Amino acid sequence: MAFHYQLLASQLAGKIHSQALKADQRLSSLRDFARQHEVSLSTAQSCYELLEAQGLIYVRPRSGYFVKGQSLQNPLPRHLDFQSRPRDVSNLELQIEIQQASIQNNLVHLGAIQLSPQLVPVEALRRSIQRALKHSQPEDFLYSDRQGHKKLRQALSEHWAEDGLYIQPEDILITSGCMPALSLIIQQLTEVGDSILVPTPSFNGQLQLLASLKRKIIEIPASHAGVDLDRLEQMMQSGQVKACLMTANYQNPLGYCLTNTEKAQIAQLAERYRCYVIEDDIYAECGFNLERPLPIKYWDQAGYVIYCGSVSKSLSSAYRIGWVCISQQLQSFRIGLLNGNAIVNTPLQLALADLIYSRSYREHLNSLRPRLMQQVRQYQEYILKAFQGVKIGLSQPEGGYALWLEFPVQIDGLEMYHFAQRHGINIVPGEVFGEDRRYRHFIRLNAGHGLSHEICQSIDKLAEWVKQKLDNTDS
Repeated sequence: MAFHYQLLASQLAGKIHSQALKADQRLSSLRDFARQHEVSLSTAQSCYELLEAQGLIYVRPRSGYFVKGQSLQNPLPRHLDFQSRPRDVSNLELQIEIQQASIQNNLVHLGAIQLSPQLVPVEALRRSIQRALKHSQPEDFLYSDRQGHKKLRQALSEHWAEDGLYIQPEDILITSGCMPALSLIIQQLTEVGDSILVPTPSFNGQLQLLASLKRKIIEIPASHAGVDLDRLEQMMQSGQVKACLMTANYQNPLGYCLTNTEKAQIAQLAERYRCYVIEDDIYAECGFNLERPLPIKYWDQAGYVIYCGSVSKSLSSAYRIGWVCISQQLQSFRIGLLNGNAIVNTPLQLALADLIYSRSYREHLNSLRPRLMQQVRQYQEYILKAFQGVKIGLSQPEGGYALWLEFPVQIDGLEMYHFAQRHGINIVPGEVFGEDRRYRHFIRLNAGHGLSHEICQSIDKLAEWVKQKLDNTDS
């Protein structure tokens, strides 16, 4: 459960991270802060002390509290341009191998993007499961509605409405995760051989999915600043793409969050060119700000944006519940979607509904966001320290917990991956995030686990390997 001072600290942390509050800017005095937020002086003090402990503010004797300058001044990974054309996803076997390796529990968790068990509200989940079983009805143990239990659909609708996103329960289809949701909608909207537009570098799991469904891809460039919208419109206008697969909020692996203006523009382009945008919003609730960013779906007026997501990144990777939202444009596909959907475990659905209605899920998110921000910052600082002397690019995500690293061109990410595997370390090489091996000297790291001594040692080992490789190249 998040206390009031933690929520206030999270709000201020978000403003500091977004640079709405500048370095060395003086904050309100404790008394003024307490008065502004209608809280006690002790609550105001607890809020400031927490921010000070997180390294976000500092105290000047007799002067007050000030915003601490962010120490991360590292170069960002480079933006790579390329030609956009239809093509097959290559290296499917490599994609599968890396995906399987990334979930091995005997390796140091720097591969798969997942939360540490310490960030999962285990006790709250246990209580919700127990209550759900206690209050379940006899019919809950029969074959259930393929669309999903109405109680969970109602709970999700109300939960999203608190953040300004309004989707009716009857338009929600519950799936066994986000990837099954994406697979379901892609198979309904497109055929084998059709091209799907993806911004790259793109989540390797999505590329693996498209390859397994025998769909082609058309890549457009993405960078830390977002997506090349001119290229997006060009591809939509050309008629070469049957759908676009996009993540607007804290994309994996770059961590960017598109502006509301950009999201509105994408929704307008989808309507103008009658091109479906499949929106994977799985990281939306993992931002560093208390306020959840709106998805592209919010600006969708004509039903060409299909909203998908799950709780696997915000709650637990083992909690296999996701959704796809069926707009008016998709009513003709409703029967196909329902028939193609696997029935999701009913007690698990009811437990998630209980978690939402009990406010435990909201409390978890309020607690998770500042902890994630602090944790990602710790990783960034340690990585820069470990690789000191090496010219690297390191992403500065606005949310989520994926980190994207660029190394000098002499460093081969796939070779680093094999080295890491031999030493019990899990990483994901950059070349599986796009075609033409353009990201061969990149890697992606997971910052979802606490920066333990074991993880620090693993980062040090990777840094030693890189430095040795560069020394051998120079000599």
